[in-house]
Amino acid sequence: PNEHGGRENLDAVAFLQEMNATVYRRCPGVVTIAEESTAWDGVTRATHEAGPGGTGGLGFGMKWNMGWSHDSLAYLAHEPVHRQYHHGELTFSMVYAYSENYLLPVSHDEVVHGKRSLVSKMPGDWWQQRANHRAYLAYMWAHPGKQLLFMGQEFAQGAEWSQERGLDWGLLDAAHPARADHHGVRRLVRDLNDRYRCAPALWEQDTVPAGFSWVAVDAAQDDVVAFLRFAKDGTPLLVVCHFSPVVRHGYPLRVPAAVSAWEEILNTDAECYGGGGVRNTGVLEPEDTGGWLRVTLPPLATVWLRPV
Repeated sequence: PNEHGGRENLDAVAFLQEMNATVYRRCPGVVTIAEESTAWDGVTRATHEAGPGGTGGLGFGMKWNMGWSHDSLAYLAHEPVHRQYHHGELTFSMVYAYSENYLLPVSHDEVVHGKRSLVSKMPGDWWQQRANHRAYLAYMWAHPGKQLLFMGQEFAQGAEWSQERGLDWGLLDAAHPARADHHGVRRLVRDLNDRYRCAPALWEQDTVPAGFSWVAVDAAQDDVVAFLRFAKDGTPLLVVCHFSPVVRHGYPLRVPAAVSAWEEILNTDAECYGGGGVRNTGVLEPEDTGGWLRVTLPPLATVWLRPV
């Protein structure tokens, strides 16, 4: 035990606090990230801010959200017909999303030692695997927290990563028969980064509850989750994730009354990404009564909509 009778290593705590405080003081703009899987309180709390126990935080800038990656990947591994029984694996992360400054990791740990690559974890045939993969990436980019995507997953490499060889860049060669499939996923990641930078709702209030609101949290039978992200000025972004292989037309979602019209800005089922091209065209206007917005949900896809 330590001097207080506990089992915490106080010297280790002091070392990490001093390291982070010194790094942030001497190197403005730096980010330190903790890969940490315990329930230690205050990993990303400032060292000078006392927590419930009266001690300062460890001072890291971000912490891996390993619960999110474990649960969300477990959900996607289920066949769509069974996902309704595991809906909580997709929504539980928001219960603790603001307890730390989180990073959403799809790291090397998830794509080695028999765990398979991200696209190969997905159920179904090759088309469905890629559709699940794309829908998951857009869900990941829209979820509170920053993104960590391990190399090879940005173009849907089917093989596990190995330190013994390079990535399968040949999948993107013009002569490869599946080039369009892999290039489509790479193009989606490019567009996700572009849309992310242009949408303050996705990052201005990333670590505070005011930046997020559920729209559909209990639509388990439909395999749907929908939520709003908010910029500091209140501008919303609507995110709808549909993890079922059917098309749903006119799906009702209650949206803020202050927004009179919406438009689709990203759809992972777009043909340019390798999808089927089911989309919401033109301007979508909520119904006069109740503020219900009727949205077309493509199969195994995530859709982002913004106010017009």
